[in-house]
Amino acid sequence: MSDTTPDAPAAERHQFGAEVGRLLDLVVHSLYSEREIFLRELVANAADATDRRRFEALTDPALCLPEGAGVRVVPDKDARTLTIEDQGIGMTREELAQNLGTIARSGTRAFASTLEGASDEKPSLIGQFGVGFYAGFMVADRVEVTSLKAGHKAGGDSSAWLWASDGRGDYTLAPAERDAPGTTIVLHMKADADEYLEPYRLETAIRKWADHIALPITVARDGKDSPANDGTALWRKPKAEVTEEAANELYRHLGHYFDTPWATLQWRAEGSLEFYALLFFPGAKPFDPVEGDRTSHVRLHVKRMFITDDAKLLPDWLRFVQGVVDTEDLPLNVSREMLQATPVLARIRKAVTNRVLSELKTRAKDAESYAKFWENFGPVMKEGLWDDTEHRAALSELMRFRSSTQEGWVSLADYVSRMKPEQEAIYILVGEDAASLPGSPQLEGFKSRGVEVLLLSDQVDAFWPERMSEYEGRAIRSVTQGTADLSKFEAPAQSGEAADVGKLIDALKAALGAQVDDVRATDRLVDSAVVLSAKAAGPDLQMQRLLRRTGRAPMGMTGGAPVLEINPRHRLIKSLAARAEGGGSLADQAATLLDLARVQDGEPPHDPAAFARRVADALAAGI
Repeated sequence: MSDTTPDAPAAERHQFGAEVGRLLDLVVHSLYSEREIFLRELVANAADATDRRRFEALTDPALCLPEGAGVRVVPDKDARTLTIEDQGIGMTREELAQNLGTIARSGTRAFASTLEGASDEKPSLIGQFGVGFYAGFMVADRVEVTSLKAGHKAGGDSSAWLWASDGRGDYTLAPAERDAPGTTIVLHMKADADEYLEPYRLETAIRKWADHIALPITVARDGKDSPANDGTALWRKPKAEVTEEAANELYRHLGHYFDTPWATLQWRAEGSLEFYALLFFPGAKPFDPVEGDRTSHVRLHVKRMFITDDAKLLPDWLRFVQGVVDTEDLPLNVSREMLQATPVLARIRKAVTNRVLSELKTRAKDAESYAKFWENFGPVMKEGLWDDTEHRAALSELMRFRSSTQEGWVSLADYVSRMKPEQEAIYILVGEDAASLPGSPQLEGFKSRGVEVLLLSDQVDAFWPERMSEYEGRAIRSVTQGTADLSKFEAPAQSGEAADVGKLIDALKAALGAQVDDVRATDRLVDSAVVLSAKAAGPDLQMQRLLRRTGRAPMGMTGGAPVLEINPRHRLIKSLAARAEGGGSLADQAATLLDLARVQDGEPPHDPAAFARRVADALAAGI
């Protein structure tokens, strides 16, 4: 397409109405993160133009859209052009100069301002920022726009006009011919933009960025126009009109899942902040929801147009939630980077997060159903207890744990309701193996006194109690940390007398030296001879283990050496106490006791080979 026709006057040359060199460089290299965005912007403009014509036809029937009006995308490999054409409102010569000749001026925006208070039936206008059109220069070294305003007659008055530019500082305007109202954009593609001349590549980009624009979008392929978008924004439909089958299909499309969602949440926010939301809670655990990508990927749409799935619309501890949030309160042509600093987006995030929490609180009342959800995503949600102070209180009500006294999952509220009158703390035991925790020696004293302990086995369980140290005014305390005060609880009668272990304790301290922080007698053991504990101040045993493995523990956070507690009623301890009274050596026995305590807590002996020799010698001596 040329700037002029043989009989037409020479094209008018004009300078852009802004520092176009710098601004176009910003658009091409900085404003947009992905090159294919140009197609989204041009399709959005075409959708706007069509919506505008449809709206104006309400008062002027002469402007009615032709049957089947839509957006056509036509690649031409031979000519190296890409054409986007619509049957929308079109533009006059003056509007071409104003809207395309002045950077950051938007005819859509000017039109929208005229609608304030005019009617409740306003079209959904997408491009209101004024730079989206110039994204075409990311892939084209020349752009030509031919437009005929709806309501102007083609023919003698040459009411169609051609705008053309190479984006280097000026543009031309010349009379043109067009059979029907609307706009045709021709991109003369750059040498490195061949992929956008392939129909399948165009269809992929349109499905990604504009799949749910209501206007039909087609891509020319092998002489036929192939549909490239679904055309239904499911989340904008009234909830009663959205079938379960349709919602499930969208869920599978968005998350590439094959199951059905555990729950579907759809609503429309109205008032000072307006948006549509359709969110899904997966029904099955994804392959790697905890250690993989740790950010939320709920899709952000603006007026049906996909903007990004990286807007972090939900906190990381809700990253398993899939879906769409579609708002009218953001400009379409804003980059992902600019979105992060937009106050409107922060308000949307807060509203969406609160609604999701409210939904989970309601669904948690169905214990059986919620248990399935919790088994899949509980470990992820626990991360919020560690890093989200704003929602920690609400999250605490949604937590579920295994218990030393109850079957199934229990909540903190359930635990508190069963606390003994004299009990002041919520007791927890953290370990790596959920199956072995109920048999841990750490629980013996609590079990014998009927005191419930919550059993935690997820990796994050070692960390969050550092930040959430209490619930409803009751301290959350690890049974491995410090000396749990069990004296306030009535203890059951135990068979046998307690040995005098004073000399044994001295001998063990001397033999173990710096390997232990202290050795002391304890009343929290029933069947076991020994157990380890941490100092009252600092991390519990499980946290210490994790810190040692990472090798990145902050100074003073490793917890130091453990405390070795011995059971003075156990026959092994009685035998060793008698030996200590007689002055016998206890070096090997002390090392074996410490290694036994380590093995009970799921840790390997300090020296496995030496431990094996000592055990073998002890067995041989007893045979």
